[in-house]
Amino acid sequence: MADKLSHIGKRGQPSMVNVAHKEITHRVATAVGTLLPGRSVLQALRKGKLSTPKGPVFTTASLAGVMAAKRTADLIPLCHPLPIDDCQVSIRIKGTRILIEGRVTTTGKTGVEMEALTAVSVAALTVYDMCKALSHDIVIEEIRLTEKRGGKSDFRRTRR
Repeated sequence: MADKLSHIGKRGQPSMVNVAHKEITHRVATAVGTLLPGRSVLQALRKGKLSTPKGPVFTTASLAGVMAAKRTADLIPLCHPLPIDDCQVSIRIKGTRILIEGRVTTTGKTGVEMEALTAVSVAALTVYDMCKALSHDIVIEEIRLTEKRGGKSDFRRTRR
């Protein structure tokens, strides 16, 4: 764990991290998120009867997640714009929850954790947006990084 925040300069001002000295490596990050959709939304999704003018809910939300990952540097101050080699967003129902997973890869000087987290966040928001006509009783829960590989250190969440 770092002794100081990486995006704070010597005088305490916000500062982009200088990655000029870093090696170009293959980097991967995976994030997950959970939604509690409520009974009416869950029933509609399970029956496949939730059709919206924007398209199929999970397909549209997955596309929104990928698009968001590609625009992370436009959304989050001080994030480096990265060439994304691959971004996959999967969404499925498990029990009474909707599980969203985003996996992003790049070959570069900095990691794609923020891109994976952004993909999951925007996919969750898209599910909410598309389903809110049935119910506003939708809860977006716990979006978290589960894995980061490449660069100086690796990370894998082994427990919830």
